[in-house]
Amino acid sequence: MSLLVWNYRRLENLCTENELVNLIRAKNPSVVFIAETWANETRLDRTVSKINFDQKWVVSRVNRGGGLVLFWKNTVNLTIVDSHKYYNNTIINGNSENEWQFTGFYGELETSRRIEAWNKLRTLNSRWDTPWLCAGDFNEIIRHDEKLGGSRRNHNQMQLFGDVIDECGFVDLGFIGSKFTWARHFDEGHSVRIRLDRCLATNSWFHKFSGTRVHHLQSMSSDHSALWVNLLGMEEPSRKKCFRFEEMWLSEPFCGETIEAV
Repeated sequence: MSLLVWNYRRLENLCTENELVNLIRAKNPSVVFIAETWANETRLDRTVSKINFDQKWVVSRVNRGGGLVLFWKNTVNLTIVDSHKYYNNTIINGNSENEWQFTGFYGELETSRRIEAWNKLRTLNSRWDTPWLCAGDFNEIIRHDEKLGGSRRNHNQMQLFGDVIDECGFVDLGFIGSKFTWARHFDEGHSVRIRLDRCLATNSWFHKFSGTRVHHLQSMSSDHSALWVNLLGMEEPSRKKCFRFEEMWLSEPFCGETIEAV
C-alpha cells in the first residue's frame, strides 16, 4: 500500500490535473491527499473520475484559495472521522488489530496564526490512541538547515512546531530525494528552498510499518514536491523488456549452440 500527499495548488488547472493523473498512474497509490486544490466540488468530481478512484472527501476552498481533498479506493477500509481547513483525519482498518490513523495536514500560512494549527494537532492527539501517521505541508521547519536562501527563520517560530511534534510523540520518517520540498525563484536571480512538507509518525506506527520509505517527487507544475509514502519500502518493479530476436545473430559462430542451451 502507498499514499500520495501533495500541496498541489490550482488543481482546477488542466495542466496540473494532468500531471497528477500521470503520477497516480505511475505510482498507483491507494490514498491521495491534496492541499490547496483551489477547486470546486464539480471539478473534483471530474478529477476522481480521471484518476479512477472510488471515494472523495472535500474540505471546501475559501473564496478562490485553499481547499483540501482526500481520494481513496474501495480496496482500502478507510473512514473519515474528522475534517477541518487544516486537515482530513481518517481511521484505516478500523475495529481491527491493524487499525491506524492517517491525517493529511495543511499548516497555517499566516505566522501569527500558526499556533491554531498546532493546537488542532494537540486535539487530535488527545482523542485517539492508535498508531498515527500525519503527513502534509506544515508550512514550517524545525531547523535552520531546512531552509536555503532568504531571511533566517525565527527560532521561537520553529520551536513552537518542535514542541507540538514532541507532545504528539512524532518521529520524522525522513525521505529519499531532494532535501527541500518547496522552491521559489526570483527575477533578481536568487532562490529560496525550504523543507515544508514531511511525514511524521508515532513510534507505534513506525514499528508497525518499519519498512516505510518516503520519496520526494519533483513536479513540473507545482512549487511543492509530492510525498510518495510507500509502506512496504520498495520501489515499483521495473517492467520487463520484450525479447526480440535479431537475424544478424545467425552470423555468429556459436549462435546455434547458445539457443539449444537455453
